[in-house]
Amino acid sequence: MRAIPAAWRMILGVNHVLRGLRTINKYFATATQTERDAMVQAWSLALLELLNVELVTDGAEPVPGLVVANHVSWLDILVMNAAHPVRFLSKSDVKKWPLLGRLIAGSGTLFIERAKRRDALRVVQQITTYLRDGHRVAIFPEGTTNDGIHVLPFHGNLIQSAIDAEAAVCPVGIRYMDKATGQRSLAPAYIDDDTLVGSIWRTLRSGRMVARVRLGEPQLNVGRDRRVWASDLQRAVVTLTAE
Repeated sequence: MRAIPAAWRMILGVNHVLRGLRTINKYFATATQTERDAMVQAWSLALLELLNVELVTDGAEPVPGLVVANHVSWLDILVMNAAHPVRFLSKSDVKKWPLLGRLIAGSGTLFIERAKRRDALRVVQQITTYLRDGHRVAIFPEGTTNDGIHVLPFHGNLIQSAIDAEAAVCPVGIRYMDKATGQRSLAPAYIDDDTLVGSIWRTLRSGRMVARVRLGEPQLNVGRDRRVWASDLQRAVVTLTAE
């Protein structure tokens, strides 16, 4: 019974992505950052509704600085932008995603070549510059997507940008739940042999879903190196996803 509405939502979603690309091409070059954030947030909220996803946000107020979150799915970027727009760092492979890749790149996402160790240094310097300028930049320190039940250890390399910029770091917990049962949903997970299209289709067929984005209290560094701080932030995110 869910296949027909899911197929229709897929068509509407593709059309919405195309409208997003037109908006980026037409308005982003002359828009202020505040105007871009407003456009991104409105577009993201509308797409979540098409995907049959209800957004719930709670926790601390967003502040300028580095944002670290657990990583479950391609859906994470969408729900975080719908909650509080932020500039993301993503792996370079995302640029090859059909339609979505062009959209993500056009919205100002930063990209990293994970296969090249030296690229991490370039990205740290780039993020540091953005943080010093008072922007919010989001990273997924697990380095890969996970099932949403567990939070993998955080890599500390990119945390160095917050240390260098003397910026706050805000932990964020993302959790997906079935609206009808209130139980954790695995439908959006994008892991193992999942394809992007397959993950999207499974999400569309899963029924009404709730995406909860919970912001933890911002942390300032107090003498910790990046590995210790990464571990502390991972524990904070575990708490945020469990509550």
